[in-house]
Amino acid sequence: MRRSTAAAVGTLTGAALIIGVRLSVTPPEAPVAQAPVSNLENSTSAPSKKPAAKPTTKPAGDGGAAKEEEKEEAKAPEKPKSGLKDGVFKGNAAANPYGKIQVTIKVEGGEITAAEATYPTANDSGTINPPAIDALKQSTLQAQKAADVQAVSGATYTSESYVKSLQAALDAAKA
Repeated sequence: MRRSTAAAVGTLTGAALIIGVRLSVTPPEAPVAQAPVSNLENSTSAPSKKPAAKPTTKPAGDGGAAKEEEKEEAKAPEKPKSGLKDGVFKGNAAANPYGKIQVTIKVEGGEITAAEATYPTANDSGTINPPAIDALKQSTLQAQKAADVQAVSGATYTSESYVKSLQAALDAAKA
């Protein structure tokens, strides 16, 4: 009886030590490779989604007043609704436990027409980040605001870092 008790206590103690050692050891940090970023300055983007010009109808009896209104509309340059300057803007690199993400946007006509990002591709990040970043870029082009970009399920850190860097790029693009 004493032997079996001692054997059980020894086995449990050994198992606890092994589990404790396994939990306290952290793997060495892997180097982070950055994904290639295309040059947004020289890229050709899809045509921007601007509404077509509204046809003006002239009232039958007031030809002179209608012509004056048309001249005033033609003179006034169209101001971007978003308040963004045209150009290429890079956000600050936003860090998360798996690496840094940096967003670059291209603004034309006051709208975001392209978005690119550098991101870690080592270890699990190599399988998680590429599709998550693609989804975040599409969401950026649709939302046009960092606050409206939809987070990607399963890539919470990536989504948070992307939005932080995107907001920094938008802040740099403010007119």
